Amino acid sequence: MVLIAIGAAVTGNWLLLLAIPPAGYAFAWSAHALVERNRPATFSYPAWSLAADFKMWWLWLTRRLGPELEAAGVRTTDAR
Repeated sequence: MVLIAIGAAVTGNWLLLLAIPPAGYAFAWSAHALVERNRPATFSYPAWSLAADFKMWWLWLTRRLGPELEAAGVRTTDAR
């Protein structure tokens, strides 16, 4: 999503911004439907969902996602 926004700014092709929602949510929504079999929070709380996405991305970039998930009781094989 961020790369699409940067690409739109660099090229001046602002129509690229229309690709952000499908690019950002297509995989997440299909995983919710096919794997987790639940309804994504995006539909009920879009702003909170977007904020949580960026927080999780930041935690991943700073290599703190694993400890955060462990503190929340989420078991992972490798969250880095």
